[in-house]
Order: sequence, then structure tokens, then C-alpha cells
Amino acid sequence: MQIHVHPDRKSNGIAAAKKGARLIRQAIESSGRANLIVATGASQFEMLEQLITEPDIAWEKVTGFHLDEYVGRPITHPASFRKYLWERFVSRLSRPLAAFHYCAGDAIDTAAECSRLGGLIRNHPIDLAFVGIGENGHLAFNDPPADFDTEAPYLVVTLDEACRRQQLGEGWFPTIDDVPTQAISMSCQQIMKSKAIIVTCPDLRKADAVKSTLEGPITNMAPASILRQHEQCLLYLDNASASKLQVT
Repeated sequence: MQIHVHPDRKSNGIAAAKKGARLIRQAIESSGRANLIVATGASQFEMLEQLITEPDIAWEKVTGFHLDEYVGRPITHPASFRKYLWERFVSRLSRPLAAFHYCAGDAIDTAAECSRLGGLIRNHPIDLAFVGIGENGHLAFNDPPADFDTEAPYLVVTLDEACRRQQLGEGWFPTIDDVPTQAISMSCQQIMKSKAIIVTCPDLRKADAVKSTLEGPITNMAPASILRQHEQCLLYLDNASASKLQVT
């Protein structure tokens, strides 16, 4: 894992986006297309704001995949990640994507929705995944103890208390009772199949999770620690999120 530390979250997000843009261009140049995973949440604000401005990306040759979504929430809900991705990424690109495959968290049959998404992503090997790390160390919505073994690309997961409180703290919901208890999430193994992974993880509130990811054992109790087993994973931190590391 390559670790990059920047002074603040804005410079960190810009650096992550610029590296991601280079990898997208390279994928298009080598194979004529690129397949991309896009994350959501407060940690991705600055990265996405920069990524949509990056020049010379043939977005019409890019297919995107959604990382996770709350079960039972429509796209019109203020906390919907589909809404987030449309407003902050998909609708703001200079040219329309070839396709973007959203998770329909409000699908009547969530197992069928996971199967639908799994069939799509199996036919689109991922060139680059943009992800974050949760305050509890989660990867996507794979909270501890995460399932490191399943080969299913998407699964329905139960959100733990720490994860739900993070969503409340970031302002997505008015009360803890409003935060859903389940989500559709891309699995850890599916994320690890990406050719490259860019992790954007700013803020002091992520410092403990960053420390457990990098300096603790590789364990499903610190789900993001699995990223240390990936050959091309780049971790972008700011001074605050890196502040508890022994060596940076």
C-alpha cells in the first residue's frame, strides 16, 4: 500500500482525484474503456469536486458502479447515495458516462437486486475503485466483523451502531432512529478485484480507523485492513487522519 499524506482535506482530495484521473486515462488508452467504482460520504467531497474538472477524460467510454446504498430508502431521500452520486458526479460530467449502475436500495427484492448488480459487474472488470474508510474501519458498508470470504459481488449487510452514528454525525439523518439498519454493499472481495484502489480518508475522526487499518493485524474486525493485501492500493490521508500513525 502506498501512503500519501497532505496538509488538509482539500489538497488531499485534489491529489487523489488527479491520480485517479491518470489511471482512468491509462485504462481507456490501453483497452478503449474504463470501469470505475465510485464511493460516497463526506470523505469524497473534495475528491469528486476535482475529478469532475479533470481534463481529457473520455467519460463516454467509462462505466461506473455504485459501492453501497441504504435498504428501503428511495432516490429522493436526502441521504440516498444514488442522489449523492447523481448530484455530485454523474450529472456534472462534461460528457455522459457509457453507463452508471446504481444500487436500488428500495428494491422490493434486495437479493434479486444484489444478483442483478453482481451479473453486471462480473462483465465489467474494475480498473479503478474509489473508496473510503469508515470511523469503525468499515470498507463500503462491510462493518466489523466483515465477511472477508464471500465471492458474491454484492450482499445485504446489517449496519452496526458505530456506522449508524457516523451517518448521523455527518448530518445525513436527523436522529439515530432515522438511520437505516441495513444496506446493500459491495463485498470486500469484489473491491479487492479492482486493478487499482484509491482510498480517500481525511479528518481526525478517522485517525483511529487509519491506525487500525495500517498498524494492526489484517482482520475482519478492522475491515479496511484487507486493503494491505492489494498490490496497487493508494491511501490518501491528511495530517489529521494520519496523526496517530507511528510512521508516515
